[in-house]
Amino acid sequence: MALRVNEIFHSIQGESGYAGWPCVFVRLTGCNLRCSYCDTRYAYDEGDLVTLREIIGRVRRFDCPLVEITGGEPLLQAETPGLIAELLDLGHTVLLETNGSMDISAVDRRCVKIVDFKCPSSGESDANDMGNLGRLGPPDEIKCVIGTREDYEFAREIERLIAERAGTCATVCFSPVFGKLEPKELAEWILADRLRVRLGMQLHKIIWEPDRRGV
Repeated sequence: MALRVNEIFHSIQGESGYAGWPCVFVRLTGCNLRCSYCDTRYAYDEGDLVTLREIIGRVRRFDCPLVEITGGEPLLQAETPGLIAELLDLGHTVLLETNGSMDISAVDRRCVKIVDFKCPSSGESDANDMGNLGRLGPPDEIKCVIGTREDYEFAREIERLIAERAGTCATVCFSPVFGKLEPKELAEWILADRLRVRLGMQLHKIIWEPDRRGV
C-alpha cells in the first residue's frame, strides 16, 4: 500500500491543543476544497507515491512521539486510516488535521482528530459535514479559522452546538486568519462573550517566516 506524500518534516506543532510540542508532520497530497486563505496550495497536486513502510520508517527516524497527518485533505486517500492505526500501534500519539468535509468515523478512535470547520470567508462553509459533530470523541478537537466578524458568529454557533454535547470534545480552537484579523480583536470577542475556547496563534508562522515550507 502507498500514499501520495507531499512532504515529511520535523517541526513545532503550531495550532492545536498540542501547540508547542515537537512533532513529525506527514503532509499528504490532494484537497477537495479551495479555501480563500489556504497556505498550503502546493499540496494540491505536488507529491510522490510512498509506501506505508517507507513513510513509517521516515517518521521513526526523527525519534519523536507526536505525529500529525495533514494535507491537503488526508482522508481523500483510502489508505490514510491504515497509516494512522499503524503509527498508533507503534506507540505514537497521532493527530489528524482534516478539513471538515469528510466523514471521520473510519479513523481509529485513539487518534486525535482536529476537525477544521470552515467559516464563510473561506468560501467553503457549505462543504462542512455537520455530521462530524456527532462523531467526535473526548480527545478530539475543533478548529475554526476566523477572518471576519461573520466568521466569528458562525464559529460561535459551532461552539454552542459542541457545548450542548457536553464531554464529546475536549478543545474548541478559534484561530485568526494570518494577516487578515488581528489576534487582539479575536481575543477581545472571545473574552466579551465568555467563550470556553482556545485562541490559536499558528506558532510556526511566528517562529519562522510565514510562507516558509517544511515547518
